[in-house]
Amino acid sequence: MSVTAHHPPGTAADVSSAATYVFAVCGPARPATPTATCGHVGGGPLRLLPVGELWAVVQDVPAAAFSETALRERLADVAELERCARAHHAVVTAAAAVSPTVPLPLATLYLTDERAAAALGVNHERFRVALDRIAGRVEWGVKVYVTQSETTARSAAPVPPVTTMPGSPRGSGRDYLSRLRSRQQSREVNRESALAAAEQVDSAVRELAVASVRRRPHGSEATGRDRTQVLNAAYLLAEEREAELATTIGRLRNSPGFDGIEIEVSGPWAPYSFTDGEDLAGHP
Repeated sequence: MSVTAHHPPGTAADVSSAATYVFAVCGPARPATPTATCGHVGGGPLRLLPVGELWAVVQDVPAAAFSETALRERLADVAELERCARAHHAVVTAAAAVSPTVPLPLATLYLTDERAAAALGVNHERFRVALDRIAGRVEWGVKVYVTQSETTARSAAPVPPVTTMPGSPRGSGRDYLSRLRSRQQSREVNRESALAAAEQVDSAVRELAVASVRRRPHGSEATGRDRTQVLNAAYLLAEEREAELATTIGRLRNSPGFDGIEIEVSGPWAPYSFTDGEDLAGHP
């Protein structure tokens, strides 16, 4: 997750002052100020900052605690990073529940409200386009895994070595190589089946979506050694298509060829993957 602290070159935040932390941009109608969450610990109440006819969801935070140096040190700690990310996401989620919302990156900060409004205003029209695109739509994450099925386990079993005994037929070496080839072919078939299942899932969900993003699948360090991820994707769907998505996923899970295939669905989320918030945050 990126960190965006906007301070003019050659200056540092005044340690006795507050900085303006921006969570998201909403609109065009003025949304209700999120009340289901309080933002970052130690900060002021959440409030709305006008950006043209749009609205930024902001919070006053202690400049000393959110300077570039302080943030670098704090976010190097995994527990602190998780706390900050959860607080940020909670505000974005609360805002998205009541208005079209473009999430901004974690730790998007400006020295003053004026600097924040000016920087965000540079991309006012692009914010409008993004908000129009995501209005009434939400993001769903879909991941597909192939599990270590009994068939896969058998294909991965070690091939016993050949023991040459007096009088053994010369073909025993060929048998050993044949078993090796068979095991490799079985692995390839299993992988091709898993990839075909992933493509089938992606194709079915894309029929419901207005946009989609596919990312590099996670490795075993994230998924565990007992399963392999073959699809890591996000889809932008109209809010009212949630039931269709559930039906589609249920049908796929029960389809022929999906033995040993897991389909994991998460959401609905604010559309992080379909708004370039990091680019839209602007520069002072």
